[in-house]
Amino acid sequence: VVCLFVFSLQVLNEKKLQEVDSLWKEFETPEKANKIVKLKHFEKFQDTTEALAASTALVEGKLSKNLKKILKKIVAKDAHEQLAVADAKLGGVIKDKLNLSCIHSPMVTELMRGIRSQIEGLITGLPSREMAAMCLGLAHSLSRYKLKFSPDKVDTMIIQAISLLDDLDKELNNYIMRCREWYGWHFPELGKIITDNLAYCKCVQKVGDRSNFASSDVSDILPEEIEEDVKAAAEISMGTEVSEEDINNIIHLCDQVIEISEYRTQLYDYLKNRMMAIAPNLTVMVGELVGARLIAHAGSLLNLAKHPASTVQLLGAEKALFRALKTKRDTPKFGLIYHASLVGQTNTKNKGKISRMLAAKTALTVRYDALGEDTSAEMGAENRLKVETRLRHLEERGIRRISGTGKALARADKYQNKSEVKIFDPSGDSTLPTVTKKRKIQEVDEQNTEVPVKAKKFKGEKK
Repeated sequence: VVCLFVFSLQVLNEKKLQEVDSLWKEFETPEKANKIVKLKHFEKFQDTTEALAASTALVEGKLSKNLKKILKKIVAKDAHEQLAVADAKLGGVIKDKLNLSCIHSPMVTELMRGIRSQIEGLITGLPSREMAAMCLGLAHSLSRYKLKFSPDKVDTMIIQAISLLDDLDKELNNYIMRCREWYGWHFPELGKIITDNLAYCKCVQKVGDRSNFASSDVSDILPEEIEEDVKAAAEISMGTEVSEEDINNIIHLCDQVIEISEYRTQLYDYLKNRMMAIAPNLTVMVGELVGARLIAHAGSLLNLAKHPASTVQLLGAEKALFRALKTKRDTPKFGLIYHASLVGQTNTKNKGKISRMLAAKTALTVRYDALGEDTSAEMGAENRLKVETRLRHLEERGIRRISGTGKALARADKYQNKSEVKIFDPSGDSTLPTVTKKRKIQEVDEQNTEVPVKAKKFKGEKK
């Protein structure tokens, strides 16, 4: 049985503590150490779990229940004395909650170092072998706690899998680009005919030299129409001739591309199964890739569950956020959550609204996955349905017209194609001068009679 303990020491000679540089000399032997400090109180923990809880509280700068009881019982009697603490943050908590005067200085750091070196001499009746076993057990427990090790929620596998998946995508792009460029010197027309990268590498791997395309059967890789185009292009190709050794190296590169592509498919299936086992509701909401990237960015599923919805919405866009705050511009509306299918199928105007609502529902599902005991994905499906309903409502409201009630839908008239056929006017091609028609005598007389009337009116206006 591992028995751990907590104890308090009282300083006997405060004058020697002022000499910080030579304080280590006072702890060279247990006898000298007993002249400086003495044991005032000793209390053991019931089990390793209780000791781990107290240790983690100290690491996080919090006041555990056991330490609080001891300080109330023992130190409260000597409230006029100062309490030496190794952690300034812990000292601030003790001062606020218990109103005790705490001190943290280089002198206290040296004192703690000396106490640790002579702990076996200061606490009598405790064999060194048991002391070493207790320290080792507590160290293992504390390490497991820091690593957040949990056999039920192994989100570390998800973080490693999504990181490896991203690395594989980058390497595949580099390899395929190199393969197309390399083989393009020999058969440049093939790259324009076959757009699929995997099919391109499989064709090169199977055929090799372009002269072999005429006698090779690649119907299991390419459709019949594309196969005919490839064979026709191979006969009139403008590429250079290459040696057999060059072709072998290109084929070896194609082998690597095909193997990596197959492994990527297998890794994606593994990641999908892991996400459905560990975070089923999160997977239903945003998909396995986006959910895995959110977990990896937060560090763990539990850390992601601690984030509010506003932080989940902007995870992955931290640089843009702080740049916008610094330059006093508009802050980003989404981060990694932008790649979710629900945000992708929304129009540009409503992307911000949908991402905000999706982040709120995602935060709920993450907390349910991390802290709940149920492993079903019903909650995620219900929340996704709510977001989809909201999305449809926003899209319908976009086609509503302005009316008295604001509820009338826009009535779209039946479309009718009205095409105006313009006929060419041949009169514009004539180069002959146009002859004006002779006016009649009556028209000339009418114009002559109208002129004096206008002149009289004009003269009257002048007067």
